[in-house]
Amino acid sequence: MEAISGSLALIGYGLAAIGPGIGIGIIAGNAVQAMARQPEAAGMVRTTMFLGIAFTEALALIGFVLFFLT
Repeated sequence: MEAISGSLALIGYGLAAIGPGIGIGIIAGNAVQAMARQPEAAGMVRTTMFLGIAFTEALALIGFVLFFLT
């Protein structure tokens, strides 16, 4: 029974990792659009994009750590 629950947890984390992946893609895509529309604000947009990516990735890493703790 232990192997089955471990395998299900692995599949669950794999499915849960799709969310942050999509979120990072949306953040990067919208940042590129913003930089293309207003090149003079590219520095501020890039900084905000990296902060958004970092927070989104942190959520994925928390899930990864919780996977190993269970």
